[in-house]
Amino acid sequence: MAEMMSQVWIPRHGAPEVLELRQAPMPRPVDDQILIKVAASGVNFADLMARLGVYPDAPKPPCVVGYEVAGEVVARGPAATTFSPGDRVVALTRFGGYSSHVCVAERQAFAMPGALDFIQGAALPVNYLTAYQLLIAMGRLGAGETVLIHSAGGGVGLAAIDIAAIIGAQVIGVASVAKHDFLRRRGVTGLIDGRAKGLVGQVMALTEGRGVDLALDARGGKSWRDSYACLAPTGRLAVFGLAAAVGPGGRFAAMARAAASVPWLAFNPIRLMNDNRGIFGVNIGHLWGHIGLLRGWMEQVLEWEALGKIRPVVDRSFGFADAAAAHRYIEGRHNIGKVVLTP
Repeated sequence: MAEMMSQVWIPRHGAPEVLELRQAPMPRPVDDQILIKVAASGVNFADLMARLGVYPDAPKPPCVVGYEVAGEVVARGPAATTFSPGDRVVALTRFGGYSSHVCVAERQAFAMPGALDFIQGAALPVNYLTAYQLLIAMGRLGAGETVLIHSAGGGVGLAAIDIAAIIGAQVIGVASVAKHDFLRRRGVTGLIDGRAKGLVGQVMALTEGRGVDLALDARGGKSWRDSYACLAPTGRLAVFGLAAAVGPGGRFAAMARAAASVPWLAFNPIRLMNDNRGIFGVNIGHLWGHIGLLRGWMEQVLEWEALGKIRPVVDRSFGFADAAAAHRYIEGRHNIGKVVLTP
């Protein structure tokens, strides 16, 4: 009888309850692949959008999503030379991560820092690579500059706060009031209630009318327009998600929200020139063909972790059988930091 593994499947688009725990044949590593016994799988907002049917990169249902895992190498292909059975690793998976076992090419895996447990390890790759691209690779944030971070209590938000501290930049965080005390303890000096109106006025008051040098905004719609209005001369708006698409209702409600959340005509080249501002987008999933670039960033992140300069935060872990609850928890914006699944 074939050895089996467990996976969380999206059998069809819909609410969190559509997620199913299934059994599947155990994969076997080939070529330069390693087989990882997964201890924790990261949950990302893109997974929720894939479940709703508004994430164009996701495979069509039935499918298994998941971008990152942490676990132990249990086997390797004949051309794999970097890792051996028993090694602890974190890895990028680009779908298939909601599995108790997963095969990845060695170049997608990294030795896990000894100070971290597996649950913390699963909080590293996507959040910190996204934050690195947002703040450093493309945002070019400098010491003494100010960054506005929406959803500051989420996984990417907290990673960005860590990196901003390394750079020596100031942070203005937007989050629900219930998360403000935690964010203060993480070094955020300017805090704004995410449910309050008048974002632009509050940011200008906190910056003495100057505005911010960089704004990180994964919400969409009016939030993108407001964030753009918060920019100082030469400021940059970074867009990296469409959280406004996630909410009550089925796939078609989500698609309608997604379309309505994009300010198609709000920004144009003439306006950007006249305003001396920039807009750029980030999607780590579209850099899969540039794994060397991602490896360079991840190696820097791991170096910072070894020096104690970054601190991945995991809010909660859910068993595979409770994957629907994990998705609902994130949809409700309850998490402070990462949410992970454990087989």
